[in-house]
Amino acid sequence: MRKSSLRLLGAGLVAALALTACGGSGGGQTDVKVAENPKFPAGSSMAKFTKAKKIKIGIKFDQPGIGYKKPGTDTPTGFDVAMAEIIAGGMGIEPKNIEWVETVSKNREPFLQKGTVDLVLASYSITPERRQVVGQAGPYFVTGQGLLVRKDDKSIKSGTDLKGKKVCSVTGSTSLKQVEEKYGANPAPFGSYSECVTQLKNKSVDAVTTDEAILLGYAAEDSDLAVVGKPFTEERYGIGFKKGDTGMCKYLTDAINKSVKDGDWKKAFDATLGKADVKAPAPPKPDPNCQ
Repeated sequence: MRKSSLRLLGAGLVAALALTACGGSGGGQTDVKVAENPKFPAGSSMAKFTKAKKIKIGIKFDQPGIGYKKPGTDTPTGFDVAMAEIIAGGMGIEPKNIEWVETVSKNREPFLQKGTVDLVLASYSITPERRQVVGQAGPYFVTGQGLLVRKDDKSIKSGTDLKGKKVCSVTGSTSLKQVEEKYGANPAPFGSYSECVTQLKNKSVDAVTTDEAILLGYAAEDSDLAVVGKPFTEERYGIGFKKGDTGMCKYLTDAINKSVKDGDWKKAFDATLGKADVKAPAPPKPDPNCQ
């Protein structure tokens, strides 16, 4: 079975900052670099967070490999978590001083607009519509719709093998519409991706479909599952911030670029999604203008 490829970019730190690896291991499962006495323009959001030494970051709690909070634990894990810790570290904030706020798809924009969170890293695809109401820096991660199957099922290797197959995704998702209209699959909607994975393991469905990054997280947790084929859509994950904050826009963009140069994003990938036996791919370049 062929390994799936995934284009990804992790976020890092501004080039001018002097760093020290004093943050220890965070929820991203890597040693977190925390800047010592970083300097930012007076009155900027970055200066405010640096002075407070804390920040509120919205993240998903139900996506293994991306953002997942195991019941009974205090800190989520995953690639988005690792990125958030690196971004915060550039402002001198240790992982233990990040307040993690569960943020689901429908409240990402409201949370940023109301100040419920300061940043959002929650498999947050960049779109023109979203950029009308919030800022989005990136992409730090480019993925696309993929397929998760049982390793013992050799009949599905790509989307072209889905005709007549029972394919699961969350109720009302565009993913189900895609595989039904494009490949002739029989849609099987359920309330969550975890339910879909259970149905797959029980052989009640033949495949699960959604963003490949999310599927890789499930494959990393269960060696009996695998992601197959190539993505057949494109999703560009960005970092959400309050619209109009040009300083934050530049900081995040510079941070993403520096992490690529330093190799921090690859370390984050290998420690999270890379556990699905997927090689770290070439990173995408962030948009020069993110506001």
